[in-house]
Amino acid sequence: MNEGFVKVKPGEQADVCIINTCTVTDIADRKSRQAIGKLHRLHPNAIIIVIGCYAQLKPEEIANLPGVNLVLGSHEKFNILEYLKGLDKNNPTSIHRTEIKHVKEFRHSSSREDRTRYFLKVQDGCDYFCTYCTIPFARGRSRNAPVSETLAMAQSIIREGAKEIVLTGVNIGDFGKSSGESFFDLLKAIDDINADVRFRISSIEPNLLSDEIITFAAQSKRIMPHFHIPLQSGSNEVLGLMKRKYNRELFAHRVEKIKSLMPDAFIGVDVIVGVNGETDEYFEDSVQFIDSLDISQLHVFTYSERANTKMLQIEYHNSPAEKKRRSDTLHLLSDKKTKAFYEQHMGKSYPVLWENRSHGENMIGFTSNYIRVEKPMNRTSINTIEEVKLGGWNVDRTALMAGR
Repeated sequence: MNEGFVKVKPGEQADVCIINTCTVTDIADRKSRQAIGKLHRLHPNAIIIVIGCYAQLKPEEIANLPGVNLVLGSHEKFNILEYLKGLDKNNPTSIHRTEIKHVKEFRHSSSREDRTRYFLKVQDGCDYFCTYCTIPFARGRSRNAPVSETLAMAQSIIREGAKEIVLTGVNIGDFGKSSGESFFDLLKAIDDINADVRFRISSIEPNLLSDEIITFAAQSKRIMPHFHIPLQSGSNEVLGLMKRKYNRELFAHRVEKIKSLMPDAFIGVDVIVGVNGETDEYFEDSVQFIDSLDISQLHVFTYSERANTKMLQIEYHNSPAEKKRRSDTLHLLSDKKTKAFYEQHMGKSYPVLWENRSHGENMIGFTSNYIRVEKPMNRTSINTIEEVKLGGWNVDRTALMAGR
């Protein structure tokens, strides 16, 4: 790097450790604390810097953890090097944090890590104050850069060799509030890119995933038939308690619209179980509704009470055992949905982008409609797109094998 930093190899001692935290649940907080403790034990002489949503919401709590030298809020994390200069490990922990509601600036970021797939943040913040969620308090108001700047960032990533870019953000369907544009405007712009690259839309609210966007994606040259849509509950009563901006009838319409135009599309769905007010009857109603949907996978989250959220005012609580039972029920339903989706595509051919990671002796790739595929490792295939006929299951039934 230009500032002289290099990533340490396993077994080497680091001079600086940076932990980017999440705070969406109590479990996320706990995992962040565990990561901080582990890095302090492994690198006792390193400067430890903690950033991210947990650092924004509870900076003093983090500052009191052993080994932490610097805590940066969501706005300050983009200037780590400036805060690092002159930092004395022997001084008390420093906290730098701006009240996020005052932050209007948006900064692009992208990441690749060890995968071929790139992630491009196109939007930040959220103006939805759902009763269970602290994201607006941790990330601020919805904001973005203009389409022109976002497009330039994407083109820069493509020049680095990207074959696939995932458009990410906190509430990406809200893109455009800062620039008088829309998420649809961004999609039209990236579809005109003259390059061998494909794009995926990350999680997008069902009320913002318009029929116009779905119709455009169905005929797009660049946007893959892959959607991730948060439902959170299949009960309209619970959606009301959550203060979500749609009902289940709208959600069902979005799924039906996608499948009518893109029958092979992968649809992933977020669901939260055990929120305050979710009775047994509401949960069973939710399960029946979800089971009726032509979707591919569920991402199941267990409700965790968060300070300063309005859901704390709802008196009906579910026990930890009941939350686990509901989570297990939906995980089983998800497994059934995913298995059926994969099996209906066996024998079909799709373009697969091979990634720089492996599963045993096999390399991993994903089809255009997000089916995980494996084949014997061939390093010359990394970051290339190959037309593949899908065979049967791999050994542990987590992927399909590339046929011949």
